[in-house]
Amino acid sequence: MDTRAILKASCFLILTVISIPSNLFICCAFLHTRLIEAKLTPADVILCHLALVNLASTFTRSFSQMLTSFGYWSIYDDFGCKMVLFFFRMSKTLSIKLTCLLSTYQAVLIAPATSILDSLKLKIPKYLQHIIFSLYAFSFVFSVHLILYSSSSLINNTIPLYTFNYEYCYVTYPDYTVFISVGLSLFFRDFAFILLMAVMSCYILMLLYHHGTKVKSLRSSDHGNSGSRPEAKASRAVVTLVVLYTVFFGVDNVIWLYSLTTVRVAPLISDVRIFFSVLYVSVCPVVVIATNPKVRGKLNVSKLKRLPSSTDTSSSTI
Repeated sequence: MDTRAILKASCFLILTVISIPSNLFICCAFLHTRLIEAKLTPADVILCHLALVNLASTFTRSFSQMLTSFGYWSIYDDFGCKMVLFFFRMSKTLSIKLTCLLSTYQAVLIAPATSILDSLKLKIPKYLQHIIFSLYAFSFVFSVHLILYSSSSLINNTIPLYTFNYEYCYVTYPDYTVFISVGLSLFFRDFAFILLMAVMSCYILMLLYHHGTKVKSLRSSDHGNSGSRPEAKASRAVVTLVVLYTVFFGVDNVIWLYSLTTVRVAPLISDVRIFFSVLYVSVCPVVVIATNPKVRGKLNVSKLKRLPSSTDTSSSTI
């Protein structure tokens, strides 16, 4: 393996090692909360679905890319390629929609009574399951094309025009019209959700700023303690996720748009795009664990459970 291959393999190995246990922990933490407290907030439900989607992205893209980087090329047959690429595209589509839903709900949650968003405070929790189901259905529809055009091998080992090379699988479109139509539809779909996320995040930041300024003027003795309110902390965490998503998938989509304008994409550019397309699924759970009280609480409980054993050991030694 050359230096580029080793670096590439190491990057995807690190992303996979971070993503799988952290996303699994988030799912288990919310499942435990659901079983013990018999209730999850709408934000918790969205985060749990986001963790599941991140896991799917890890197994279908990061893990596959890691194996390919280590030299395992023929890991799927045609059916395997169709399923892997289909579920990756579906999970990636769901990732942006769930993050957008999370930012929208957080904006609605902290919106004042005079805001136009106030009417959604009761509607989103009431119809949350229906909304999430519609997002899954929408993502399914936008991913079907990969089942039609994916394959595990090439004819005569030559890459034809209008082909995306994932190294372990290939997606070959029949002509330029289908190639550019699918590419642009995916690009503008992602752009629309990123734009909505950005608008909601700016709205959240504006509300937090105005609230902080108002409270400071009314309670000078508070010394900024209002900034530690759960709603403010949750809002900042959501904005952090949106910023990360915008940066990571922004790079991914810019390179995706560039790939639609050229016949052959340089391997290095393709590697950069693949890296940024899966980076969010590894960074997102780290942010959730660090900022979500319920998830972090489960982590603290697991640490405390190990303390008595170590204490008993030390006391017996004395």
